[in-house]
Amino acid sequence: MRAVWLREFGGPEVLTVEETPDPVPGEGQVLIEAAAIGITYVETQMRSGSAPLPLPTLPVIPGNGVAGTVVAAGPGVDEGLVGQRVATTTGGSGGYAEKVAVDASLVIPIPDGLGFRDATGLLNDGRTALGIAQAVAFQPGEWVLIGAAASGVSSLLIQLAGQAGARVIAAASSGTKLGLAQSRGAEAGVDYTRPDWADQVREVTGGAGVDVACDPAGGPIGRAAFELVRKGGRFLAFGAGSGSMTVVAEEEAARRGVTLVPMGAAFPSPEAVRELSVRALAEGAAGRLRPVIGQTFPLERAADAHAAIGKRATLGKTLLIP
Repeated sequence: MRAVWLREFGGPEVLTVEETPDPVPGEGQVLIEAAAIGITYVETQMRSGSAPLPLPTLPVIPGNGVAGTVVAAGPGVDEGLVGQRVATTTGGSGGYAEKVAVDASLVIPIPDGLGFRDATGLLNDGRTALGIAQAVAFQPGEWVLIGAAASGVSSLLIQLAGQAGARVIAAASSGTKLGLAQSRGAEAGVDYTRPDWADQVREVTGGAGVDVACDPAGGPIGRAAFELVRKGGRFLAFGAGSGSMTVVAEEEAARRGVTLVPMGAAFPSPEAVRELSVRALAEGAAGRLRPVIGQTFPLERAADAHAAIGKRATLGKTLLIP
């Protein structure tokens, strides 16, 4: 099979496509022939060696989200799984490949009416958005600020906030991205490359600030997002687009009367993670949660996909197609 290998940390060009032996499913595993493979922003940080989390031991096949068809079952696995359409995480590596072996307990059947690409777009991003929405508990009429609004997670989060009756202010880095966010239900949009973007948010809310801020950016943008939360509001940081998460001292938050919602509240247990993934696919099949598949690249162009994400030139979810 063809697989994308990371043998040294560096720019997108360090990703190389190589002929690799097919994985063999072991005890309790299934072999999946991939139809769509998800890429996350943190994977581009991992490739560069700058991810704000432990780096993998090299060499490694990156990738953690795949949708495809089960083509073989290992010992101890129900043969009835063979032929099923499934989506799965891989445990953190092995995803950028034509085939992947994973524990059968990890696979989630794809509901009828949901394609492989949308299933991949919902698997990780959908469960993250659902978990965040559950943790911050959007309320009708609340003003909610959502950063990186055209990203896979944020574009789904906008939909969930809107379904709860909240009023969303989308923050992004271009008019195109803000347009996408508004097509998903954002009531207002601000370009946070402009120095006065925080003032624009205050203007939209009549000077009161927002009730909830969900920050995937970190850095100065994340800090500004926290400062836009009014007394009695809630703040949740869920990404490090700038290279570092937004960290706010409990004492400071308490002084301002802001509740810090930890990301751990979105995923209280492994069982909850799986439940959220199942629910995300079901919501997608029902048409209530629509992922944005902004661009696809053939497996051979994984480096180009990483380069596009790094340049902030992508919308929604980016997929590799074997």
